[in-house]
Amino acid sequence: MIVDSLFFKGLTGEVVTPKDLEYDEARQEWNRAINKFPLVIVYCERKQDVVNAIRWAQRRCVRIRIRSGGHHYEGYSTGNLVLVIDISRLNRLILDKERNILRMEAGAKNTEVYDLVGSNGYPFPGGTCPTVGVSGFTLGGGWGLSSRLYGLGCDSLLELELVDYKGRLINANRYCNSDLFWACRGAGGGNFGVIVSMTFQLPEPTNPDVTLVRFFYVGTTKEKQAQVMDIWQNWLPGLDKRMTLVASFYNAEDEGLGIFAQGFFYGSPEMARELLQPFAEVEGFRVELEESSFLEAVKKVEETYPPSEKFKSTGRFVQRQYSTCELDNIAELIQAPAEGSVYAAVSFYSMGGEIREKGKRETAFFYRDARYIMGIQSVWTEDESARKNTEWVRERFEYIKSITKGSFVNFPISNLRNYEREYFGDNAGRLNRVNEKYDPFNVFRFPQGLR
Repeated sequence: MIVDSLFFKGLTGEVVTPKDLEYDEARQEWNRAINKFPLVIVYCERKQDVVNAIRWAQRRCVRIRIRSGGHHYEGYSTGNLVLVIDISRLNRLILDKERNILRMEAGAKNTEVYDLVGSNGYPFPGGTCPTVGVSGFTLGGGWGLSSRLYGLGCDSLLELELVDYKGRLINANRYCNSDLFWACRGAGGGNFGVIVSMTFQLPEPTNPDVTLVRFFYVGTTKEKQAQVMDIWQNWLPGLDKRMTLVASFYNAEDEGLGIFAQGFFYGSPEMARELLQPFAEVEGFRVELEESSFLEAVKKVEETYPPSEKFKSTGRFVQRQYSTCELDNIAELIQAPAEGSVYAAVSFYSMGGEIREKGKRETAFFYRDARYIMGIQSVWTEDESARKNTEWVRERFEYIKSITKGSFVNFPISNLRNYEREYFGDNAGRLNRVNEKYDPFNVFRFPQGLR
């Protein structure tokens, strides 16, 4: 499609179109399996750039996508022949130490926030991957390695600013536009408008010592994977809320079957070792416990992430205990990876603790009472492996869906029937009413957006 440069008149910030040398890099998502070709990408450097982009898209009848870190699992932050409003350069941070409040522009990434707050003695309930945008993470609820102690990312949110479909700047908090504020804590990603700033309440700056917990098993088998899954489901309900872990049961091209868990414990290594004792009963258990500052622990987790991947991944909420037969079935899911897969896994993300302390309807994040999130993923390196790996995940997702209730909107999957109900449970109806109020013409529509 050839478009005259005058077509883009009215856009401000850095404007990247298909004729620009930077276009191929600019259109990339973190998940390199996403391969879309936007009409134009606008890197917004001030709020007015966002306003101008929305108004331009309205006049030109061009669809809008919103991108902060570019980590959407299904690539809904981009698209073919769309305007991508990229807010990653809106990333200014202001720390108010007197009130323990963090104000950020909405393009800030996890690593940028951690650097500021961690160097000033604060923890922050953010995500694990360094380049994830904090706004996208927060708007979908926001699970991370501090969640059982400090709640989800959205639970610390005090206020936000949003540019609506008319280009108006709207403030939302508990007292002003409270319905919008409620909706954005769990269902805001891509809906309602473009978030341009957020304000968070931080925990007290105690320079907390964190034990980075990592454990694995030597000599893993399918039977051992199912056995450790059983220990996990019996151990988690009574776990000290200071510990948050993710455990992965995997099959990797270079090492075969394995089990690996990592997370944070806000306490001593000795206490962490005691809490992990049930796992030590299984032969081959190895544990690494490293006490450090919060920031140092975060940096060690960040180092495990590659600069990009090609993957298919999704996640569901677990509400109950599983039988021995069901655990065997879950372990069986990864025994035969797709052709071309370099890593296939089922992962358990621990919930409970402070996540459960808020009611299901207190925020838009509905699945507060889930025990953990069960994820399924496959990673590949060659483009010709994409279709088989994608099909592999989708086939196994159907079994996981049959034994779980509700999908995590931050771990989405396309072509999900009744997706609003699956992502938002009993909050779906109220969310649609909020969306009708703030985006009545569905300007911010996208696949699996509120309708």
